Amino acid sequence: MNTLLANDSPTNLTEFSVSELSGSIKRTVENAFDHVRVRGEISGYRGQHSSGHAYFSLKDDRARIDAVIWKGTFPRIKFRPEEGMEVIATGKVTTFPGSSKYQIVIENLEPAGAGALMALIEERRRKLAAEGLFDQGRKRPLPFLPQVIGVVTSPTGAVIRDILHRISDRFPVHVIVWPVKVQGEGSGDEVAAAIRGFNGIAPGGPVKRPDVLIVARGGGSLEDLWSFNDEAVVRAAAESEIPLISAVGHETDWTLIDHAADVRAPTPTGAAEMAVPVKADLDAQIANLTARLRNCTSRHMDHRRQSVRALVRALPSLDQLLALPRRRFDEAAAGLGRGLERTTVVKRRSFERASSGLRLELLTNRLAQQRQLLADRIMRSERCLERQLLREHNRVAKAGASLSALPARLTGQLQRERQHLASLSRHADTAVSHALARSRAAIAAQDRVLQSLSYTNVLKRGFAVIRDENDRPLTRAADVGLGRAVSLQFADGRIAAVTGESGEIAERPAAPPQPKKRPAKPEPGSDPPKQGSLF
Repeated sequence: MNTLLANDSPTNLTEFSVSELSGSIKRTVENAFDHVRVRGEISGYRGQHSSGHAYFSLKDDRARIDAVIWKGTFPRIKFRPEEGMEVIATGKVTTFPGSSKYQIVIENLEPAGAGALMALIEERRRKLAAEGLFDQGRKRPLPFLPQVIGVVTSPTGAVIRDILHRISDRFPVHVIVWPVKVQGEGSGDEVAAAIRGFNGIAPGGPVKRPDVLIVARGGGSLEDLWSFNDEAVVRAAAESEIPLISAVGHETDWTLIDHAADVRAPTPTGAAEMAVPVKADLDAQIANLTARLRNCTSRHMDHRRQSVRALVRALPSLDQLLALPRRRFDEAAAGLGRGLERTTVVKRRSFERASSGLRLELLTNRLAQQRQLLADRIMRSERCLERQLLREHNRVAKAGASLSALPARLTGQLQRERQHLASLSRHADTAVSHALARSRAAIAAQDRVLQSLSYTNVLKRGFAVIRDENDRPLTRAADVGLGRAVSLQFADGRIAAVTGESGEIAERPAAPPQPKKRPAKPEPGSDPPKQGSLF
């Protein structure tokens, strides 16, 4: 096969490097397709990569294109992509020079039509229902008469005015409004944050915690109500410790938050009616109950009065009840004077008997005995203290003698430890030297094997590797066609060539024989030459 050098090209085409050509293609594609909308089916989606990016493909029945959602763009996507979902992707087309591929960098992603949205809602509903978020057993009843009502809605719409007007008409209570976006990008996260924010208010704090929550929005299309189908909103509603009323859309509109809420209201006005009763009805009911209670109390008192009168007629008179106690009291009063005189005589005799045994000499002798006993105890305590001080003095003297001999023992032990450490250091240096020598020998052996097996050594002997335009090696002449661009790899680099017709290579004049050089005699003291590799 004839080979041509790069400077012998028969044409005057501009020569590009691979990087220049890839960069030019990348700029051309990005300028031509800087903002496109592509409709296709998601394929190969495996969630976000560890780096935070998401890589997958969009395909239809005839073609396929790689797609990527960068980490910073992923939180702005209204819904999570799923395998097999048909979507409309908005972004720009670019190329990846490292592998000669092109891809679309997605900036926005939306389902392809209402049918896809309904399918996505149904799939998400089944998933959340399987987790038990829609179970009836976990729903809580609404308080009968809440003192504080929390409302999560837009502060500028007609919904909040309808709710406040309806509550003020029925039963005026304190209302706290958490303003959020109810439509558009980020609205689902704001609604979920508002629900969790109301639940995060501590009871008894400066801000009163609501007794019931109302999440409200006016009517609209499926796309307008899409924020209330967000998984974060549904989970926040299911996790709410405060009873929650869902009032999203009209009576015919259904969203996933309706299944997770404790009560669903057909309209925002209906939610206000569910939250508070009618004060006038309560006043009328209380007045009716008060009148009934008053009548019942009057009849009960009349009945009790008649019963007391009947019991009074059956009881004995007051004189009959007090006759016997009065007689016992008179008898006790009559014997009280005589008993007092006898008690005084008995007490006087007891005092005289006790005072006859008390003399001054007995008290003086008792005090002398106690003084002598106290003096003996003081003397014994002093002798015990002197003996204890002597023992402590002896112990301190012994300890001082032991401490004076301690530096000599520590010096000897420190010298022995230094000698042992020096011996260990010498052994460690020897072991490290031996290990390094063994590692160098092993690396040298592996390098010799690698050099012997490398195809670059073959190129040094005059051979070349022929590669096609895809950088694949060509091993047969049948795989090479006429006029095909190839590259020849020699030991010192590559050249480009174009294939032509087969022919014989002209014989070159033989080079004059070179005189054989005798090998240089090794100098004395130098190492003998090593044997080369057999390969």
